[in-house]
Amino acid sequence: MAVYRLCVTTGPYLKAGTLDNISVTLVGTCGESPKQRLDRMGRDFAPGSVQKYKVRCSAELGELLMLRVHKERYAFFRKDSWYCSRICVTQPDGTVSHFPCYQWIEGYCTVELRPGTARTVCQDSLPLLLDHRIRELQARQECYRWKIYAPGFPRIVDVSSFQEMESDKKFALTKTTTCIDQDDSSGNRYLPGFPMKIDIPSLLYMEPNIRYSATKTASLLFNAIPASLGMKLRGLLDRKGSWKKLDDMRNIFWCHKTFTTKYVTEHWSEDHFFGYQYLNGVNPIMLHCISSLPSKLPVTSNMVAPLLGQSTCLQTELERGNIFLADYWILAEAPTHCLNDRPQYVAAPLCLLWLSPQGALVPLAIQLSQTPGPDSPIFLPTDSDWDWLLAKTWVRNSEFLVHENNTHFLCTHLLCEAFAMATLRQLPLCHPIYKLLLPHTRYTLQVNTIARATLLNPEGLVDQVTSIGRQGLLYLMSTGLAHFTYTNFCLPDSLRARGVLAIPNYYYRDDGLKIWAAIDFVSEIVGYYYPSDASVQQDSELQAWVGEIFAQAFLGRESSGFPSRLCTRGELVKFLTAIIFNCSAQHAAVNSGQHDFGAWMPNAPSSMRQPPPQTKGTTTLKTYLDTLPEVNISCNNLLLFWLVSQEPKDQRPLGTYPDEHFTEEAPRQSIAAFQSRLAQISRDIQERNQGLELPYTYLDPPFIENSVSI
Repeated sequence: MAVYRLCVTTGPYLKAGTLDNISVTLVGTCGESPKQRLDRMGRDFAPGSVQKYKVRCSAELGELLMLRVHKERYAFFRKDSWYCSRICVTQPDGTVSHFPCYQWIEGYCTVELRPGTARTVCQDSLPLLLDHRIRELQARQECYRWKIYAPGFPRIVDVSSFQEMESDKKFALTKTTTCIDQDDSSGNRYLPGFPMKIDIPSLLYMEPNIRYSATKTASLLFNAIPASLGMKLRGLLDRKGSWKKLDDMRNIFWCHKTFTTKYVTEHWSEDHFFGYQYLNGVNPIMLHCISSLPSKLPVTSNMVAPLLGQSTCLQTELERGNIFLADYWILAEAPTHCLNDRPQYVAAPLCLLWLSPQGALVPLAIQLSQTPGPDSPIFLPTDSDWDWLLAKTWVRNSEFLVHENNTHFLCTHLLCEAFAMATLRQLPLCHPIYKLLLPHTRYTLQVNTIARATLLNPEGLVDQVTSIGRQGLLYLMSTGLAHFTYTNFCLPDSLRARGVLAIPNYYYRDDGLKIWAAIDFVSEIVGYYYPSDASVQQDSELQAWVGEIFAQAFLGRESSGFPSRLCTRGELVKFLTAIIFNCSAQHAAVNSGQHDFGAWMPNAPSSMRQPPPQTKGTTTLKTYLDTLPEVNISCNNLLLFWLVSQEPKDQRPLGTYPDEHFTEEAPRQSIAAFQSRLAQISRDIQERNQGLELPYTYLDPPFIENSVSI
């Protein structure tokens, strides 16, 4: 008689336990154990419990290949979900095999778990294991289907497939399920009092392993409701018309002020802070160093001489690499929209900036269209205060539109959704790249589904607060994707291509490069599982994964430079590093500061009610206020800024991997070294910030979420 000792761990989350019968079957190279129910005195499988059991076999089973977990009805109890964290099996000879699970098991079904040792398809030779990989991926591909959201968009998850599976109980029949870490199997609810329409079915029928936990859902509601009700009680969400004075805007979020919001309110109109935001604001990727002026921006040396001073000139500064351009060409053809039954306007400005000898980046000239001429004057710091402020505000509106639609939602949310989908569809649980990327896809499908049901849907918040509306959003994102390249996606390459490696006080760059270098721990993991370039080329699952990303995220566009096939270990390391960076650090950099920099509305107006000025000398305080968004539009937009800047509870900071998907010592040591490097980066950032007038915290590792989850 051979005795196998099992240690079963149930997740510590709300409703993680089950009253259903749980049985197991051990599968080894020499045979299978009888199906045996796991039962002890008292309650089994309570939340957070660790229970020990014995499985007796007539003979030893050889090397353990698989563990089948059977979940079946118990008496008359209603079926429930069970979050199984892991099962450890001690064999008769003392060998311990770890079977990671970390997933919700719903209904009555059988789930097949493999030992935690990661294996590529090339490392499996037994028909049983190869067949298991195929069946697992077939089940996932049936569950997670692609859908076309709009022409020119990255493909998205088709949530209707979850509704179909719920209605015909396919979840209960699926042999293998997948996991994106969860706290519970509860549904989601809309935000009471929040000014947006929500498609409730699209939120309720999420596959249990990808939807928000109860903790995160409750936290999201807790963040949103007090702010929205506060505005509602003061009548701000329903008040139309212009702001009476600038100071009135200080009281929109009277109870949600931060050090940065106060700083922005005091310095928003200053040229040095205008330039600072190109480096360390929420859209720190717009600047390009130029050596000559484009013909569409006919700035002369005389125009900028008063600012440059007598010791230099425009041509000299161009040659020195001190002139930078922010070009909002993408807005030139953007459609506009009506808000409160009034037409809105958009500009496509060109903003020229100068890096002064003091190391400050300041604006030199602003042209509010892509076509120079008498009706498109070049605004200068020497113009009247109101003319110059209005020109800068138009640029800030363009920043808002490009940042929110492309830098933020397209290049982090939508692309990371495609990475998550391809990972779920093409890589089995035992694959090392699946184990590596899984924590960086957590909640991404859920948050994007919420966004499409609340922000991007017809008459959603984008239609309610922006000058371009939903149609403009579709245009900007499809145009942005058509011009997005692999160089843009990889931080070191992007910085080099834009010529901004030497700008001082560029904390986004400095912190981002350190984190990028730390993420290079993936090179050790790749080296451990792929001994040669040939092993990368021969991994059919890996090649299907990168091929699906190329086809579904980048629509098969060769000019994007994104790989459709990976031929070397170096190519794989770079691609994985870029994915992890963009799913975590890049999203934090462009998301977390939205409330800080946008709570003072003139610094990030979502719409403009008057056309761009065609002459100088006409702007006054009244015309300025009449150009800014109306009161209700401003408040609805700032409410969104507040919500998306507050990461709900149930957080997993970058490098935090509580679920032990890797069980081998080598990858675990690499992860520990990664965590140590992140801790040092954090200490360095905090030490630097002590000497800064405005600390830059968005890339401090403890404040970076592992994944796009809000």
